[in-house]
Amino acid sequence: MLTTPTPQPVLQSGWAAEPKWDGYRAQLSLDTGRVELRSRRGTQMTAAFPEVVDGTAQLPDGTAVDGELIVWEGGRLAFERLQQRLPRHGPAAARAAGEWPAHFVAFDLLRLEGTDITRWPYRRRRAALESVFATHRPTTPWALCPSTTDQTDVTEWLTWTAVGMEGIVFKRLDDTYRPGTRGWLKYKPRETTEAIVGAISGTVTAPRTLLLARYDADGRLQYLGRTSTLPHDAGRALAGLLTAADPGHPWAGWTFSTGWGTSKTLDVTLVAPELVGEVSVDVARDGAGRWRHPVHWHRARPDLQPADVSTTPPA
Repeated sequence: MLTTPTPQPVLQSGWAAEPKWDGYRAQLSLDTGRVELRSRRGTQMTAAFPEVVDGTAQLPDGTAVDGELIVWEGGRLAFERLQQRLPRHGPAAARAAGEWPAHFVAFDLLRLEGTDITRWPYRRRRAALESVFATHRPTTPWALCPSTTDQTDVTEWLTWTAVGMEGIVFKRLDDTYRPGTRGWLKYKPRETTEAIVGAISGTVTAPRTLLLARYDADGRLQYLGRTSTLPHDAGRALAGLLTAADPGHPWAGWTFSTGWGTSKTLDVTLVAPELVGEVSVDVARDGAGRWRHPVHWHRARPDLQPADVSTTPPA
């Protein structure tokens, strides 16, 4: 079951809310000792997370659970560690499990002791999931996702962004589980901040996306992330504000990927790191503080100088 965005974190009557975790959406199935762990897109992940497979011994047979795989590192959710673990199998996966152990945060129950319960309403599936945890008391790597019908809890969860919590998911209490249907709502908080344009895709006269940066405390230009594709009008407005870089640009010789976590190289043009812009970002960060999702460009700020932009990495 999938989500659709909602602009406000308001818990409506007849709905429940859960925190949205920054990890891999996953479904786990246990059937007569055979374990299947798959991503939302069907990627087989069983071999990559042996500690989760071993942990199914704590669950009743014939169980299928929907949830999120997460890794904690340094007191924060570390999505990049999950990504690094996915291609590892065998001894390499076992070593990674010791270094970056994964947890499975269960938020829905789809099969209980061999019975398909997806046609049950959420409130009944949730009660059954809580009963599994109360009866079998599974420990690490298992965790029960919180659920609430109290707006006060939702407001508190939105303060968890510092540890990488992505937002809130809202689910109708009387709704069945409908695979592939966008019946849940998702709220992701965003913030407005400033960044420096250090490079672009496209050309100086017709930029398509902007590669953003900040100077760190040691005066080094640090890459933070890339904007989504600029609307035509926004790209045209920027054309007169960008200048091709002179030799000696801090990023000379660098390569950039076409997307977070991919190795395909993006064709970029370095520009003089002089233009400051106002951008909108969500809370997803990697371990270095870079924005993991595409950034929304709001407007140029020619009234600001690069020195006016904070040297503090994104929180």
